[in-house]
Amino acid sequence: MQMNKNKEKLVQQHPYRSPLRKGIGDRPIRFKCSLQNTIIDVLRSKGWVEVKDEGEFDFYWADVGWMKEYFDRCYMQEHIRINHFRNHYELTRKNLIVKNLKRYRKIIDREMGKLEASRCDFFPTTFELPSEYHMFVDEFKRNPGSVWIMKPVARSQGKGIFLFRKLKEITDWKKSDYYRPREERADDKEPPETYIVSKYIERPYLIGGRKYDLRVYVLVCSYVPLKAWLYRCGFARFSNTRFSLDSIDDSYVHLTNVAVQKTAPDYDAEKGCKWSMQQIRQYFTARHGIEQVEEMFRRMNDIFIKSLQSVQKTMINDKHCFELYGYDILVDDVLKPWLIEVNASPSLTASSPEDYALKFGLLEDVLHIIDMENKLTGKEKRVGGFDLMWDDGPVMAEEGGVDCISPPSYSTNTFLGCNNDRKRQLRQLFKQLNNQRKT
Repeated sequence: MQMNKNKEKLVQQHPYRSPLRKGIGDRPIRFKCSLQNTIIDVLRSKGWVEVKDEGEFDFYWADVGWMKEYFDRCYMQEHIRINHFRNHYELTRKNLIVKNLKRYRKIIDREMGKLEASRCDFFPTTFELPSEYHMFVDEFKRNPGSVWIMKPVARSQGKGIFLFRKLKEITDWKKSDYYRPREERADDKEPPETYIVSKYIERPYLIGGRKYDLRVYVLVCSYVPLKAWLYRCGFARFSNTRFSLDSIDDSYVHLTNVAVQKTAPDYDAEKGCKWSMQQIRQYFTARHGIEQVEEMFRRMNDIFIKSLQSVQKTMINDKHCFELYGYDILVDDVLKPWLIEVNASPSLTASSPEDYALKFGLLEDVLHIIDMENKLTGKEKRVGGFDLMWDDGPVMAEEGGVDCISPPSYSTNTFLGCNNDRKRQLRQLFKQLNNQRKT
């Protein structure tokens, strides 16, 4: 009941309805949506017209399945926008992002030296199975007693993930038909499912004895040139059980996915297992001081930018496309952030009224930046809760106006975990834009 009241309040409080986009004519903007969660509420709150089935659209929040099946067969007019890039999986499929990051690191090492390449060391040692099984075994033997984690590359929400310490626990891949010479294989036998195996981060930074990871939102409007925005809000997802390496088979200890945690016997749906990014920043600052925390967030900036740069030449850039990525970051006990994965379809289903408010504001601001109403100048460095962090190069922050425990000392225009006064900022922005038009 409380969730529904929050939804109605947020939808009714939408003060930023805009005139029609130039070039569409005298009709309202038409939208389609593949999802029935927060995004459909936001789109309906815009005053746009919803179209179903085969109806023509101006804006489509599509699922990745539609992109694969229909995108290449669609003729799209200049103004149409869709929420995925054609080959988004280069960044979001678990095996491909590792391949792209490894290749990019080698390029940086060759062209700029080892020091700069070391800034790419933000992902754990990882191999693809079964294709890199023998390389994995060599690395496994060099690190006896280590814990490793297996993840299927094409599944989500924690499905199929497990931890292990002994090679015999994954011998199914070695025994598979895949490893036999091609002439000896049974042609009608399906190859085994592709997994990645990564060295498990055995010393995560714990809060209250529990493991967590951070969900951060990055919006990419273009890859050529690269233009990326960082959202100020996000959250930490906690496990429901105290951390221990004595129970590596307990998913409630090691996996922070809400889809996993909500099945725990003692899960509290009202309380949930989340902290806001502002709470996380305040907690770390109180424990470790401003300087160390700023360095941690600066390293996160490196993760966002360098991961996008690693696929910049591979991604099919299309003026109709944009993408909202959900980055999953884990912080270890020395405050080093690690990239766990990037999601092309971060969950937009709310788990609490606070979660709904965060995602509603996030998606509203995505639509403001995509700017179907053609209100922005294109030179904005902040829109709502989003800050422009890269525009064919690093974007420098302006002095003042940042409500944080201490304004970041690094010069880039990123304020993750700082105050998100998005409604006030939007009122000021649109008032300024209206005044500019009048003059």
